[in-house]
Amino acid sequence: MKSQAIAIQQDQQRERRLLMAFVTTLAVAVAMIFAQVALANAQDRPATFADLAEQISPSVVNITTSTMIAGRTGPQGLVPDGSPFEDFFNNPERGGPGDGARRSSALGSGFVISDDGYIVTNNHVIEGADEILIEFFPGGEAGVPAELIGTDPNTDIAVLKVDLEDLPFVEFGDSNGVGARVGDWVMAMGNPLGQGFSVSAGIVSARNRALSGTYDDYIQTDAAINRGNSGGPLFNTDGEVIGVNTAILSPNGGSIGIGFAMSSAVVTNVVDQLIEFGETRRGWLGVRIQDVTPDMVDAIEGLDMARGAMVTDVPPGPAENAGMMAGDVILDFDGIAIQDTRELVRIVGNSPVGKEVPVAVLRDGDMADLTVVLGRRETSEAVAFPASSQEDETPEQTEILGLTLSEITPELTDQFSLSVENGLVITAINPESEAASKGLLEGDVITEAGQEAIMTIADFEARIEAASEAGRKSILLLVRRGGDPRFVALVLEE
Repeated sequence: MKSQAIAIQQDQQRERRLLMAFVTTLAVAVAMIFAQVALANAQDRPATFADLAEQISPSVVNITTSTMIAGRTGPQGLVPDGSPFEDFFNNPERGGPGDGARRSSALGSGFVISDDGYIVTNNHVIEGADEILIEFFPGGEAGVPAELIGTDPNTDIAVLKVDLEDLPFVEFGDSNGVGARVGDWVMAMGNPLGQGFSVSAGIVSARNRALSGTYDDYIQTDAAINRGNSGGPLFNTDGEVIGVNTAILSPNGGSIGIGFAMSSAVVTNVVDQLIEFGETRRGWLGVRIQDVTPDMVDAIEGLDMARGAMVTDVPPGPAENAGMMAGDVILDFDGIAIQDTRELVRIVGNSPVGKEVPVAVLRDGDMADLTVVLGRRETSEAVAFPASSQEDETPEQTEILGLTLSEITPELTDQFSLSVENGLVITAINPESEAASKGLLEGDVITEAGQEAIMTIADFEARIEAASEAGRKSILLLVRRGGDPRFVALVLEE
C-alpha cells in the first residue's frame, strides 16, 4: 500500500510538471502573438514620409495667376471675391495699394494627372485670371503658360493644360476606401504662403463634411493647410490623390488643424467631364425635395424613421415622365438607400445624363418602383412654373391649428404676390401656435394636407378629420412660399 501511495504521488507531481510546462508554453505563444501584432501596428505607422514625398513631389506644381483689377482699399479676404468658399479659404492678392487699375497676382497649387500635361487645381485659384503660369518641382520647368480647359464652381475644381509631354503624374485613389478612413495617415503638398514646395502630414479627422456647396463631400484633416496650399493634393500612404485641398477653418487665416479637401469620389467625375466636354454634365432627376424630419414621421404612412427625401414638386421633366408625384418619399435611388436630400443630390449629380435609374418611393403607405431616365441639370433645372389668375369671388375663411386660412382671390394674389392658383392662403397666424414656431408666415399657401390636394376650406377640414380618425397625432401640410414648396407637420388639436 505504501509503494502504491508513492506511485500515485509521483504521478500527480508528473502531471503538475506537465501542466506547468503547458501553461508556460501557452504564455510564451500568446506573448509572441501580441508582439507580432504590436510589430504589425508599428509597421502600419510610417517611420518617415521621405520616400513617399520623394516619389510624388515632381507631380505637384505651383500656380501663379495674374489679373488686372480695379484698385480698392481694406483688408483682403481668404479667397478671391465671389468664390463659393469666400468664408473659408483663399489665396491673397499680391498687388500694391492704389486707387487705379493695377495688375495683381495670386499663388496656389495643383497636381499633374497625366503625362501629356493635364493639371487639377481649385477654381478660385485661377478664377478671373488673365495669365496662368506653372512652376514644376525644383529642377523642372518654370513659368510654363497653362490653358484653362474647364471649371466647376459648384465643387471649386478647375482643369488646366500645359504643352509638355512625358511629365511625372499621380493618380486618384478611392476616397471611400482603405487609406481614407478616419484615423488613416495622409500627406498634403503645395505652396503655402508662397514659400515654395512644402509637405505636411496628419490624419483623416472626419469624413463627408459639408461647407456651403450642393455637392460637398469633404475630407477633414489635421495636416497643415495654409494659404497657397489651395488646389494641391491630399495623398494617402500609397501616393494616390484622395482629395484636393480647398478650404480651412481658422480665426486668424492660418492653419489650426482644421482643413478640408474635396474628396476624389467627387473630383474624378468632375475632372473627366471637364476634360471631355469643357464643362460639367450632371444628372437631373427633375424634382424639388426636402429632408424628412422626425416630427413628420407619424404623419407619413408606412415610414418608420426620419429618412429619405420627400418630393415637394414635380415639374415637367424626368421624374414626371416616370410617374413620380409630390408627396412621394424617395427611399432608394439606383440601388442605394437614401438617408437625406444631400445624399440624393450628390448621387444624382454624379450619375450620367440619359441613364435609366430604378427609384423606389413610398407613396400612401406602399412602395412603388419607378424607372427614371435622367436629364441634364445644367440645361434643365430652370423649368418655370406657369402662374395664372383667379376669378373674383368671395373667399371662405376659417381659423384652425393656429392659422387663419382663406381661399385664393385676385386681391390676395396681388397682396402676397402669389404664384399658385389652388390652395389656402395663410392670412394670419397665432404667434403662440406651433405653426408660428415652425416658421409659417402670412402669404404662405397650403396646397396639400395629408398628402392630398386641397382647394377649399372643406377639403382641409376633411383631411384633418381623416387624419384624426386614423389615429394620427399630426398632419402633413405642403406649403408654398414664393413658388418654393416644403412640407410641414403640425400636431392635431385634441
